[in-house]
Amino acid sequence: MTFIIQEKPDGLIFKIRVQPRSSKNRIAGLHGDALKLNITAPPVDNAANKACSAFLASLLPVPKSAVQIVSGHTGRNKQVLIGCPECSPERETIRKLIRSWVDG
Repeated sequence: MTFIIQEKPDGLIFKIRVQPRSSKNRIAGLHGDALKLNITAPPVDNAANKACSAFLASLLPVPKSAVQIVSGHTGRNKQVLIGCPECSPERETIRKLIRSWVDG
């Protein structure tokens, strides 16, 4: 399977697989066609989702509010939207950063 970053008018969407209650927040490579994230937060009261969004925002030149989980709120498999309009000069930088996580 191949990791895909979907282009949308309001941002970039990609799949993630979340492993909650990990020893530290980190990108752990690929899990099928999804980017695997280890998150320290537990999967209760939306804590892992919030931690996941905050972690991704800390790695990208975007505010926390620009990272949204668009599907999979209650499961480990999720889709994430990184808000960056098509006309945004940061869009290519963000795409390259995400791709670098996958390609090493």
